[in-house]
Amino acid sequence: MDYRGIITIEPGKRGGRPCIRHMRIAVADVLGWLAAGQSPEQILADFPELTDEDIRASLAYAADRERRLAH
Repeated sequence: MDYRGIITIEPGKRGGRPCIRHMRIAVADVLGWLAAGQSPEQILADFPELTDEDIRASLAYAADRERRLAH
């Protein structure tokens, strides 16, 4: 998945952390909710401004970052 159109980084927002579509919801927030056991459906119910694609983009971003750190 090409997450580059979804994951944005702005120096003045959330300390420059990667966020979803210029919102204040960080990739780390989404990953944390998933790690805590929330389903994508629960996350989308709690945050209707998010989409299923946003959640998949967060996972793809994290996977890509992990691959880059491993090399």
